[in-house]
Amino acid sequence: MIRISAGGGGARQMRIVATGLLLVMAALYVTARSFEPMHPGIGFVRAFAEAAMVGGLADWFAVTALFRHPLGLPIPHTAIIPRNKNRIGDTLAAFLRDNFLTPAVVARRMGRVDVAAAAGRLLAAPSGTDDRLRRGASRLLADGLEALDDQRLGGMIKAALVQRIGQVQLAPLAGQLLSAAMREGRHRPVIDALIRWAARTLEANAPLIHQIVHERSGTIMRWTGLDETLAGKIIQGLENLLQEAADDPEHRLRAKVEEGLMTLAFDLQHDPKMQARVDRMRDEMIANPAMQRWLDGLWQAAREGLLRAARDPEAVLAGRLGEFTRQIGETMRDDPALRRLVNRFARRVAVGTAARYGGSIVTLVSETVRSWDARTVTDRLESAVGRDLQYIRINGTLVGGLVGVGLHSMSALFPS
Repeated sequence: MIRISAGGGGARQMRIVATGLLLVMAALYVTARSFEPMHPGIGFVRAFAEAAMVGGLADWFAVTALFRHPLGLPIPHTAIIPRNKNRIGDTLAAFLRDNFLTPAVVARRMGRVDVAAAAGRLLAAPSGTDDRLRRGASRLLADGLEALDDQRLGGMIKAALVQRIGQVQLAPLAGQLLSAAMREGRHRPVIDALIRWAARTLEANAPLIHQIVHERSGTIMRWTGLDETLAGKIIQGLENLLQEAADDPEHRLRAKVEEGLMTLAFDLQHDPKMQARVDRMRDEMIANPAMQRWLDGLWQAAREGLLRAARDPEAVLAGRLGEFTRQIGETMRDDPALRRLVNRFARRVAVGTAARYGGSIVTLVSETVRSWDARTVTDRLESAVGRDLQYIRINGTLVGGLVGVGLHSMSALFPS
């Protein structure tokens, strides 16, 4: 069986059917008119065919006049759509503006949509549910990331990071962290590490100390070898001091270090000169080319990670991120307060978008229709509604025939 589609092919087939039915009525009229004297009943057939031709021709003219001039004749008030395409575009744009894109209409329609519940059900769905939707969203996200200007977007993100880092007051923050660490005793392992580092450094640089003492000693000390004895005593004294500080938690060296750390913590929090010095160090660090390269690499790594996640949604949803996503979905689905908050946010976004871009969308529709040539408008509208219009021709032919039969019956029943 031939299936008639709703597109342009279906419209052409229905046009053939409607035109063929009109030709059948014409042939039936000629035949019935020839044989009408033979039997009174043939008059009903002739009346049916005659009125059907009139109805079919009238509807053919009406349908054709919408899109073009019938038979190519410039009859007034025909080819209505091509002549009025600009007005049609303006009317369509006004219809969209008045019925869909005004903030009041958007707010009213969004008030009946539970965006949070729908999003929650989707996010909370177990793996495999709504797979096509998930994969479609994943491809859309990946294509969107790849379509963005990498250098421009990366530059914007890097500039935002630099701005945020530049606004951070590092000195008070570092002072507070240092004070908290000292109150909890977490600075002691650091002091231990510094003492061990100093001992290793002293041991490694013992020959250098001997050389410096030798070079700065007088001739007599060199001849007598006292310079070597002095250097050895200096090294031995420092080693003993470091060993005592390492063994005694209450050693005076440790106390001096802690006193210095407390002074540093106080200055970081309250001394403007110290804070200005830290801010200069921060700015120099940000301006350093190595820091700029690190920020570039950070963006590239984040972008590649997002692309990998977007291209493989199942791998992401199977891990901790997937569990976190499902928890968010369940909370959005089951928490009325959160749903109201999300729905209110979605409504505000939709209303704001309509208020901000509604006029641009309306203008785009109007200008797009205006830019089409008359034939494009005609073909697109005829393709959309042409099939139903051919049904009008068929119905007009059959209804006209029935009216003709009715009139002929009345004439037979009530002859003049």
